[in-house]
Amino acid sequence: MAKAPAPSTPPGSAPILFVCGDDDFSVKQRAKQAYEAWTTELGGMDHECVDATALNTDDALKSIGRLREALNTLPFFGGAKVVWWQNCSFLGEDRTAGTAAVTAELTRLADELKHFRWDGVRLLISAGKADKRRSFYKTLEKLGTIEAFAALSTEDKDWAGKAESEALRLFRADEKDISDQALSELVNRVGPNLRALASEVEKLILFVGVRSEVTLEDVQVLTTKQKQARAFALSEALGDRDLPKLLRVLDEELWEMRVDKKKSEIGLLYGLITKVRALLLMKELRNAGILKPARDYNSFKAQLERVPVSTLPGDRKLNPLVGHPYVVFQALRQTDNYETSELVEAMESLLEANRKLVSSNLDEALVVQQALVEIVGLKAKRAAR
Repeated sequence: MAKAPAPSTPPGSAPILFVCGDDDFSVKQRAKQAYEAWTTELGGMDHECVDATALNTDDALKSIGRLREALNTLPFFGGAKVVWWQNCSFLGEDRTAGTAAVTAELTRLADELKHFRWDGVRLLISAGKADKRRSFYKTLEKLGTIEAFAALSTEDKDWAGKAESEALRLFRADEKDISDQALSELVNRVGPNLRALASEVEKLILFVGVRSEVTLEDVQVLTTKQKQARAFALSEALGDRDLPKLLRVLDEELWEMRVDKKKSEIGLLYGLITKVRALLLMKELRNAGILKPARDYNSFKAQLERVPVSTLPGDRKLNPLVGHPYVVFQALRQTDNYETSELVEAMESLLEANRKLVSSNLDEALVVQQALVEIVGLKAKRAAR
C-alpha cells in the first residue's frame, strides 16, 4: 500500500521556530506550548526531542550530530515530523560556544538548513541567550521565526506591569480572580522573577481551593518575600504606617548589617528619606488633582505619563519619578496614611537623625529607631492633643 504524501508546511508558516533568551522560565513555557501545538496539528508518533545541553565541545558536537540524524530520518509511517532541539547551551557567548570546532560545525549546520527540504518537517529550537552576531543565528532569522524572552529586571521600568499581566493570565487560566490590592502585594513581594511568580500563583490557587477570589490576606499569609521585596520592606512598612511591622523589619535589617558590610544605618536612612520624599510629591500631585487613586499599576502608569514636566522638581535627585514607577505607585496608595504636615515633620525627623548619625556618638540603631517611632506615632500624638 502506498504511503500517504507528507503534508507540507502551511503557506506563510515558517518551518523553524527558535525560542531563546535569558528568561529561562518563559523560554521553556513557550517552547513546550509550540511543541504541543505542532504535534497536535500534524499528528503521528514519530516526533523527536534531542537534548542540546552541552558541558563541553564533545557534547555539543554529538548533539549537532543527533539533530542531523533526527532531521534526516523520515517518519516510519509517513506523514509529518517535529524535531525539538531542547535547551541548547552553546548558541551564546560561553566557552563551549566559542570553540573553533563548535563554531565550524554550527556554520556547516546553518548551510545544511538553507538547502534542507522542509516538506513535512518542522524544527523547534530552545536555548538561553543567543549571540546574534553568529552566522547560525542569522540563518535561523532568515529561514524561520525567532522569539526572544528577556528576563525581568528592576532596571526595566515596566517590569511590574509585565508581572501583573502574567499573574492575571495564570489566575484567569484557572478561573480565579484577585483583588487589585492583592495583585499589587503579590508582585511587590515576588519582584521581577516570572518563575517565582508562577510558583507563588500556583500556591495561592491551591490554597484558596474552591473559592473564586484570591484576597490580600491570602497573599500576606502565603506568599514568600523574595530578595527584591525585602530590600524595600522597611520603606514600605513606613508608607503603610505599620509600627509593629516597621520595628520588626528594622530589627531584621540591623541583624543583616552584622554579616553584610555593604549595609549601614545611614544607608537605611537615605532609603527612608527617598520614601518620604516620594510620599510628599504624590500627596501634592494628588491634592492638585494631577494624579488620582489608581486601582492597579497599569492604570497608574498611564496617569504618570500624562504628568506635566513643569510640575516636577528639576533636580533629578529630588524627583522620585525618575526612579522606578512601581515605587511611586506604592507611595500614591500610601498617601492616605499621612497628612502633608506629618510628612514634612517626618522629613525633618529623618534629617535630624542624619545629623546625629554623622556628628554624634549616639548608638546608630537607636537613632534610626527613635526617628521611625516618632514618625509613625505622629498621628497618635496629634489625637491626644
